[in-house]
Amino acid sequence: MISLSCEPTMLPEQRDTQTPWFSEVYEPAGTAQSWRLTAARLDARRTPYQHIEIFATESYGRLMSIDGCVMLTSRDNFLYHEMMTHPALFTHGQPRDVVIIGGGDCGTLREVLKHASVRSAVQIDIDEQVTRLAEIYFPELCVSNSDPRARLLFDDGLAWIKHAPDASADSIIIDSTDPIGPAEGLFGPGFVSDCFRVLRSGGLLVQQSESPLIHQPLIKGIRENMRQAGFTDMRTLGFPQPCYPSGWWSATLAVKGDHSLDAFREQDSRARSFETKYYTAACHRGALTEPPFLRKVLQESGL
Repeated sequence: MISLSCEPTMLPEQRDTQTPWFSEVYEPAGTAQSWRLTAARLDARRTPYQHIEIFATESYGRLMSIDGCVMLTSRDNFLYHEMMTHPALFTHGQPRDVVIIGGGDCGTLREVLKHASVRSAVQIDIDEQVTRLAEIYFPELCVSNSDPRARLLFDDGLAWIKHAPDASADSIIIDSTDPIGPAEGLFGPGFVSDCFRVLRSGGLLVQQSESPLIHQPLIKGIRENMRQAGFTDMRTLGFPQPCYPSGWWSATLAVKGDHSLDAFREQDSRARSFETKYYTAACHRGALTEPPFLRKVLQESGL
């Protein structure tokens, strides 16, 4: 079974919006995280899909939560967006057409479009309000929204992939929320099989795969789905992420065809024309080495 990344102790509308702290409780691990606020809640939108809130924190800038779970903060979102994007795009020989499922805050889109070889980047997020709030409160993430190579669609990503042409993408990035609510289907085997069909040979699938420390059953499920779909090489890349449970997150990569994830364009990565705050060729190389405790769990499952 898939474990959830957070279980708020109260509904968002029951929370005292004047409290000086925002807290997220993760019951399965018996842990909680809190951020001191500098103001009352800045914004809140209840959409047909979820409840989105924006807060101003003392040390992490602005914070977006969905259904009580932290999605991103101004201070540390670069860790996630860079590691969801650059390892895959520097592994592909020449990424041209990229699909992002989810990613409504547009940070992943921004990183994708830093690659000059990319000629099209389609972002499909079911909830338009995530993007509209990001444009207001996280404008630095939305600077590439008007790039002529970008196309923003507000639609069901599962249905979009199901109807996408065969062999039409070089990379598909699943920048989803936790595997509950509207994102639950993005962790299912049928969706992964559709992604395999849509990718060209040598194409890369990237799926946010939560914490290597506390979500190992979910990571095993993700990799089993990838293997059943036909992907040959898979790797779970860990990276720090202070705003998420355990402070450690991951992206699981899979490649279509007879290719190895060990062979990335290391020289191109070192000579990249854009700045990054976390990603480097050395970080990429190091992240490919899964820690022994995770490798043991995966090997026991034949993954």
